[in-house]
Amino acid sequence: MRLILIGCEYVGTSTLIQEISGWVERAMGGKMGIHDHWKAPQLSHAEHTKEENEGFLALSANLRESFQRYHMEYHLSPSFYHDADHTMVGFHIDEAVYAPLYYGYGEPNEYGDREQAARTTEAALLEIARDTVLILLKASPEAIRARMKANPHENALVKDGDVEKVLAAFEDQHTRSLLRKKIVIDNTDLTVAESLADFVTQVQPFLSHADRSRILTRNLPE
Repeated sequence: MRLILIGCEYVGTSTLIQEISGWVERAMGGKMGIHDHWKAPQLSHAEHTKEENEGFLALSANLRESFQRYHMEYHLSPSFYHDADHTMVGFHIDEAVYAPLYYGYGEPNEYGDREQAARTTEAALLEIARDTVLILLKASPEAIRARMKANPHENALVKDGDVEKVLAAFEDQHTRSLLRKKIVIDNTDLTVAESLADFVTQVQPFLSHADRSRILTRNLPE
């Protein structure tokens, strides 16, 4: 199963993807690789020091743009798609939404245009992983603001006044994506368990023959 899970900061993508990974392991016996490191400065699985994060953010916008462009290209390499189960959180959609707003690059019609890069990335995905499912996780602006207040993130990106704009931008990217297998989950009033159940229901039409075979085999009586 190949997934890309997107959504505004504070909507709960990191939490939900861990639950989905657990479901894949239980239902299919798979071990899902998760890449959830696309919001600057958290650009690696490694735990960077405060000084390292500050050093990255101190780079010019041009250097940060180059790093992220190569970062995305690297994650399209065949080695990531040898496994049956693979997930990105945010990935190219995070760049399309956040780069022009917060990173100082990626505006339309300039070098490194992230709208154009998003569609180019998706064209590549359709060649190497046509079964990829694009999941939009969303919530109401009021719910996002309540979560921001209750659990503020270190190095948070989204500003209170931008919440509606960011939510709309993620929804627009989901609509415009070249990927045709799409899911929307609104978790405004859902628990994590209910969000997972919604995913499991909605993903059924997109399961591959291999996924279905693994589920059937997994559930055969011993």
